[in-house]
Amino acid sequence: MNQFFNTVSPTATRMIRMDHAYVMAQFHKLEPGTQHTVRAAIVRSICNALEIHAQLEEEIFYPALRSAGMSSPELEKSVPEHDEMRSLIDQLRSAEEASDEQCEALNKLMNAVMHHVADEETKLLPMAEQQMAPEVLADLGARMTRRRMEIAKPRATEMAVDMAVGAPMKTAAVAVGTLFAGALLFNKLRRGNGHGTSASDTTSGGRRYAGTGSSGTERRYGH
Repeated sequence: MNQFFNTVSPTATRMIRMDHAYVMAQFHKLEPGTQHTVRAAIVRSICNALEIHAQLEEEIFYPALRSAGMSSPELEKSVPEHDEMRSLIDQLRSAEEASDEQCEALNKLMNAVMHHVADEETKLLPMAEQQMAPEVLADLGARMTRRRMEIAKPRATEMAVDMAVGAPMKTAAVAVGTLFAGALLFNKLRRGNGHGTSASDTTSGGRRYAGTGSSGTERRYGH
């Protein structure tokens, strides 16, 4: 099964960049007048993606960097930044849908995400690619892919539904099909091998979502 994951997985650094791009793409779907059901699905997708991403980095990627002798201020503050995001995700989930409180929490979350992404993509990922052999990054990517499927399994149905609601029909069909195919394949492989399951500028006025992209351009979502 390890060979399977090594074959289908991106490298660890590519996977992290893909996760960043996915979260930002979800955020940019929010527009003035977005239907409440669609907005709710997009917000849940952002929260789920960030939680899974943070757990993968903390369990696999960051320890690998430290084991390879790497250190930097960005690496040291990564977990505290994840904890800040988790706190904001809790606020986002507990707030009333489309309320000022929820909009403010999303603003703060996306600002935190953008600062974190900037640090990782300009500092941590280049450092890893300079100091780790390609085969090491590939192996880390395979481990992260397998762990991702384990973490995502309990919420696979919710994630599939949210992707279907929040994406265009063609994109949603591909995404949902891929998610379920991956889950089924993972279960089949696991049974066959006898393995058990291991595992931005914020605005406070009005109902607006604001985020700052890598170019420094503010992104706003308004009702």
